[in-house]
Amino acid sequence: MKLSQRLALRYIKTKFRLLSAISKRKAAEKAFALFCTPQYRNKKKLPKIFEQAETLQLKVESHNVKGWRWNAGASRKVLIIHGFESSAINFDRYIKPLTRKGYEVLAFDAPGHGRSGGKEINAPLYRSTIKEIYKQFGPVQSFMAHSFGGLAVCLALEEISHTADYHLVLIAPATETVTAINSFFTFLDLDPAMRPEFDKIIIRRSGVSPDWFSIKRAMKHIKAKVLWFHDEDDETTPLADALKLKDENFPNLQFVITKGLGHRRIYRDNKVTKEIVEFL
Repeated sequence: MKLSQRLALRYIKTKFRLLSAISKRKAAEKAFALFCTPQYRNKKKLPKIFEQAETLQLKVESHNVKGWRWNAGASRKVLIIHGFESSAINFDRYIKPLTRKGYEVLAFDAPGHGRSGGKEINAPLYRSTIKEIYKQFGPVQSFMAHSFGGLAVCLALEEISHTADYHLVLIAPATETVTAINSFFTFLDLDPAMRPEFDKIIIRRSGVSPDWFSIKRAMKHIKAKVLWFHDEDDETTPLADALKLKDENFPNLQFVITKGLGHRRIYRDNKVTKEIVEFL
């Protein structure tokens, strides 16, 4: 971590410490807004394969969402879903192999990410985005999702009519939202007494508690064939949460555990890429 980043982090920690001493509720509201706000937006130059795509646009809850499409009109469609602080352009290596396989390929930047509008993202909003993509540009029979996108697509598939003929690839998905919140509180050294107020915000906005936003819970309603990749050294979405789900022995779920690829290099790995394309 750079010196400027360390100083910024120290400032944020101090600010929350002081605000929490004044009002746990207000501190929790500020913390939740920060939790939902990407600190990095990937707007790097488009890879050449994206310059060749048909550009798409849709609106989700007042946010303009930017997307791309290749090989329009193919009989089967696949949707690529990125993670937090990421972008569809990070998955450019998958476009050609999937179009060669005969797929129509769809990829979008989530609200608050890449070239889409908005400043914040949360699980209900990302779920709504995926459902709207499905409604306007589907039906989509195959999905590939990384990190936070993995949780969002599982929540969406609970509400999308689908069959066992559908395919879903999850790459280092954010398995449990409670784990993500715990990590957020630990990283910023937030006052534990703020946590009940933080959880109340989620309940008030979504109607459910944080533990409802769980792939383990959602998987009970997913009929699609699922291929799940997770690395032993993933420090962002811990393997421990995935292993709890693995122990459930869902008949439609296959796990591939890797070593040394971490949270992001895993989807850039040649062997993983090949397995994903073959599965889809």
